[in-house]
Amino acid sequence: MKLTKAAIRRAAIGLVIAAVCALLAFHLNGIEKTQLISRAGQSFEKGVVMQIVQDNIQEDGTRVGEQTVVVRMTTGSQKGRDITVTSSAGYLFGAVCTEGMRVIVMQSVAGDSVAASVYAPDRGLALLVFAALYLAVLCLVGGKKGARGAVGLVFTFGSILYIYLPLVYLGASPFWTAVGICVVTAFVTLYFIGGLTKKTLIASLGTVAGVVIAGAAAAIFSAVSGITGWNVSDIESLLTLWETNGIQVGELLFSGLLISSLGAVMDVAMSVSSAMQEICRQNPDISRRELMRAGMRVGRDMMGTDANTLILAFAGGSISMLLLDYAYDLPLLQVVNSNNIGIAVMQGLSGSFGVVLCVPLTVFAAAAIYAGAPRAEDNVSAAARQEKESA
Repeated sequence: MKLTKAAIRRAAIGLVIAAVCALLAFHLNGIEKTQLISRAGQSFEKGVVMQIVQDNIQEDGTRVGEQTVVVRMTTGSQKGRDITVTSSAGYLFGAVCTEGMRVIVMQSVAGDSVAASVYAPDRGLALLVFAALYLAVLCLVGGKKGARGAVGLVFTFGSILYIYLPLVYLGASPFWTAVGICVVTAFVTLYFIGGLTKKTLIASLGTVAGVVIAGAAAAIFSAVSGITGWNVSDIESLLTLWETNGIQVGELLFSGLLISSLGAVMDVAMSVSSAMQEICRQNPDISRRELMRAGMRVGRDMMGTDANTLILAFAGGSISMLLLDYAYDLPLLQVVNSNNIGIAVMQGLSGSFGVVLCVPLTVFAAAAIYAGAPRAEDNVSAAARQEKESA
């Protein structure tokens, strides 16, 4: 298949962006981290359960205490050796071991002495298989668009892991760093999907506006309700980072909100931009006012479903907490005024503000850019235009 100039240009721009981000990530991840706890001699290694020396199953089927098992190590300093380890019956750590089971062993080595226990089942392969299956389905069902979306997804997660986290660790503002990450990842993802077109520009503007609105709504809610990033449940652990590295933990709650709302806002902005582009193609003489009305009709239909997206997402993430509150029959005033409920409500509503208000802003941008412009050539590759002219 012959590559068009547009495809080559898109690939070249993509490679440049990837190279710049890779260099930045390499530079940021070369820092030496402050040691919070001593891990001298401790490591997590892979192994295979060879024998159950002592089981902990009771007559009624429950498990009490811990198992004693023989594990053949497949990585680390004890690779190839069979060592006897314990595996607790806890829900958070340990595993119900069976012969042939692959596990992760937490071991501490001091000279010839080895103290080890089963940390968890080895889930690495399962995670990789499910991620690969998702990307494969995305590419098969979505075709080229799906493949480009997969590239955008990988880029987004890479940016969060290797650029956002190191910058925050180095003391940068979590909120403004999240804004920058959202702007870059939104443009890159939409660029991979739609190319360097007006549709991509409009969707990017709508996405950035929606994400910023979500952050602003959260800030207003915080000022009115008194809920801040210092009220999160793991604040005591985060305070250690604040004291040792000066990390601005108070902004983490709001930066997380921006990142979590990015996907939903991007979806709405791209859908509205694409729909309005198609309206312009079908009716090139449409006025700016009529185009805005048509865009708002499309956007309102999307609001009906997308307005619930983030609220349901955060409600689902809080379902265990809600069930505990219900089971303990806590007073309504206690539940409503608790920090956890307030944070969940703030995240859901603020993100939904961004989704809803993203629609009119995207519609306005699309009407300003599309109306009166030569739309027939929009989003058409250079090769296609040359072929059309030569014919």
